[in-house]
Amino acid sequence: MRSYIGRQQAISPADFAELALGTPVELWLGVEGESEQERAARLDAARDILADNPNLPDDLVRIAAQVIEENLNLFDVIPLVRPARRRAGRKGVAA
Repeated sequence: MRSYIGRQQAISPADFAELALGTPVELWLGVEGESEQERAARLDAARDILADNPNLPDDLVRIAAQVIEENLNLFDVIPLVRPARRRAGRKGVAA
């Protein structure tokens, strides 16, 4: 099954995030091994985007809240039970 957002096909979770944000996720999170110059350019671009769309953070929080509300099972945590350890009994100890 193919998934589309608008006219764009979303293949991976990163694609969905990019289409929801309207920007690549790496713009906000950075990439491992980026140089100081690359980081400065990335942060400048992010500041420009936020200046053009000051409601973006609120919109993202709203989207995240909606996803959580519609997918409560994301937080269904099942505790893993550890097998009981056998206690070594003391031999030859008088009570």
